[in-house]
Amino acid sequence: VVTTYCPANNEPIASVRQGNLEDYEETVKKAKEAWKVWADIPAPKRGEIVRQIGDALRQKIKVLGSLVSLEMGKIFVEGVGEVQEYVDVCDYAVGLSRMIGGPILPSERPGHALIEQWNPVGLVGVITAFNFPVAVYGWNSAIAMICGNACLWKGAPTTSLVSVAVTKIIAKVLEDNKLPGAICSLVCGGADIGAAMARDERMDLLSFTGSTKVGKQVALMVQERFGRSLLELGGNNAIIVFEDADLNLVIPSALFAAVGTAGQRCTTARRLFLHESIHDEVVAKLAKAYAQVRIGDPWDSDTLYGPLHTKEAVKMFLDAVEQAKQQGGSVVCGGKVINRPGNYVEPTIVTGLPHNAPIVHTETFAPILYVLKFKEEEEVFAWNNEVKQGLSSSIFTKDLGRIFRWLGPKGSDCGIVNVNIPTSGAEIGGAFGGEKHTGGGRESGSDSWKHYMRRSTCTINYSKDLPLAQGIKFQ
Repeated sequence: VVTTYCPANNEPIASVRQGNLEDYEETVKKAKEAWKVWADIPAPKRGEIVRQIGDALRQKIKVLGSLVSLEMGKIFVEGVGEVQEYVDVCDYAVGLSRMIGGPILPSERPGHALIEQWNPVGLVGVITAFNFPVAVYGWNSAIAMICGNACLWKGAPTTSLVSVAVTKIIAKVLEDNKLPGAICSLVCGGADIGAAMARDERMDLLSFTGSTKVGKQVALMVQERFGRSLLELGGNNAIIVFEDADLNLVIPSALFAAVGTAGQRCTTARRLFLHESIHDEVVAKLAKAYAQVRIGDPWDSDTLYGPLHTKEAVKMFLDAVEQAKQQGGSVVCGGKVINRPGNYVEPTIVTGLPHNAPIVHTETFAPILYVLKFKEEEEVFAWNNEVKQGLSSSIFTKDLGRIFRWLGPKGSDCGIVNVNIPTSGAEIGGAFGGEKHTGGGRESGSDSWKHYMRRSTCTINYSKDLPLAQGIKFQ
């Protein structure tokens, strides 16, 4: 049994019984049995079930958003927004359930048809992180379900209440439709359950969201059995501001990207590159904006900035600030723990560090923004790309040529490449994910559904002859 705590005051909320390996084994068997039922249902009818899940979430959106605020610590509007993401991806998946298809390709052999067939992989394991305890599961499960897969979810142990609540909402929809609830199974548990999922050959796809360090371990375990993994790992994201940028866009964008969710998004802006001609002006304006951030209880509708998720996160924040100082950085604002109950720290701006300082290249899951000077486009594009992660990136400029160089082969090497908007706040219609140590996975929009299916190239001979490919004669 684990106790779940409220990050705003570190008071216990509830106790949640975790699953052990015997529970896991039983759950996998049930999920595999449920898949046999689910896979036989036509995709558009699966889409109808997912539509009903979206509607059920709509009805509970405020109370579920409140639970996210209470247990994870993000502000109420972000908690509700996260549930809205799941609702939106359900809508997206409903349409997709009538559109999945492979091409009919021209065959070089007369009397032959060449087609691509897409089938579900089977059982999709989904391991999610504390910072988005609803949305990331939603991206995976809604798409996986319309593709014909069953899901087994392991949420973060520190947000177990959210995992249970979401699963109960889904289970009711499934059972009301006379379908097994095990189509969307849940095992609350720790690293032992996660490792079991990674090593389990019955897990046909494992989607993992979390740190690069743990993601690497998961990837190795899955690869050892030649399994399939979808990895959404760390980000060390940069905003680049050129001398021609509209500062009315830059200041709120940098503020939201760096301070939103108390810096605990994988798409949080951690590096802000400012052209030397506007550096001092932007820093002054940003520090003024930081001073106006309303800090308080995350479930209070006026609050813009809540606590970090755990006491450990507060320690990591303090360690990173100290390292930044030791490496030559100056703290413009923030840098301290706030004297109130809970895991509150001041949103922090650090200037004066070189672009390649070790702490700048470290992803600390906290609201610390490193502000760095640059002179030329070529150097700052290279600095954007020099970190190991490759998730999200943004530039602010009015120069059309520069915009297309940024989007091109010598521009950003990230999976998300933005212009005149912040690094965070991705839409569900575009594929979400990144390159390099971010893991290479893609979730949600575009053709991400292909991750959740297996492809067969099918040749059908409807003639009475047997011509061979490439004109080979075998007589």
